[in-house]
Amino acid sequence: MNSSAYFKGIVLCLVATLSWGAMFPVMGSALQHIDPFTFTLLRYALAGLVFFLMLLRLEGASALKIPARRAALAWVFGTAGFAGFGFLVFWGQQLAGRDGALTASIIMATQPLLGLLVNWLLRKVVPRKLSIAFILLSFCGIALVISKGDVNALLHAPASFSADGLILLGALCWVTYTVGGAFFPDWSPYKYTTVTTGLGLLSIAAIEIMLLVSGTIVPPSTEALLLVTPHLLYMAFIAGVIGVLSWNIGNRTIGAQNGVLFMDVIPLTAFLISSFQGVIPNHSQIAGACFTGAALICNNLYLRVVNRRK
Repeated sequence: MNSSAYFKGIVLCLVATLSWGAMFPVMGSALQHIDPFTFTLLRYALAGLVFFLMLLRLEGASALKIPARRAALAWVFGTAGFAGFGFLVFWGQQLAGRDGALTASIIMATQPLLGLLVNWLLRKVVPRKLSIAFILLSFCGIALVISKGDVNALLHAPASFSADGLILLGALCWVTYTVGGAFFPDWSPYKYTTVTTGLGLLSIAAIEIMLLVSGTIVPPSTEALLLVTPHLLYMAFIAGVIGVLSWNIGNRTIGAQNGVLFMDVIPLTAFLISSFQGVIPNHSQIAGACFTGAALICNNLYLRVVNRRK
């Protein structure tokens, strides 16, 4: 691989993680005016339309002809990745309040390590003992960010568990969706993204209707929709379309083992933007972010050494 192609891959991975890091402060503002469920429906409806048109142009209408069993499996992963991630993470962020963006971003940075657990569950690939230790270290970092250094207070505040638990479950949903791509080796990244987005939207719409009918949420007002339009455009087209495509192409160029290191950019970006918004992380939260980042980097280096010995 020539140096210009490698540099391009680095830039694309950086673009993706910068866009994802910024989406949590962006959502923090949007969630003051609209519920996370309706916002998720609107976001993926817009992004899904772009992916659909892109797939038609690149692979033609034949790419949408899918056997029923494959479609069912794609629906499961699409529901996890788009309904599960969109609903749970941003619902948890909303419940967490002002610090929700910091918490969500640091949990997102643990996804490569969470992926080891999901691979263990879905593909029976047992993680190495040292990798498990790094996973535990990353969770120590999360605890510092959530508790602001007062872990004892965290243990006596069970109300915060629901918000943080929802975010963690949402992160696991996205990891499951990512791992799900391995079950479709004959599909291009464009096809996997488009089909799972479309099928996931069916679940999102069904859940949205149930919430509206039950009175759990109410339709947003016209004023609210106008207020969140900039946030929606960012989340659909920048964090959604550009972020996802940049990540897929960048990882294919420099390799997933290198690309995963850019996950540390997500909390760094969220912390910086949140600081400008008046939510300034304290020393313990910064230390927690460093612990999580160190766990990711150390596990990456450890796996490189192991692979070279094979």
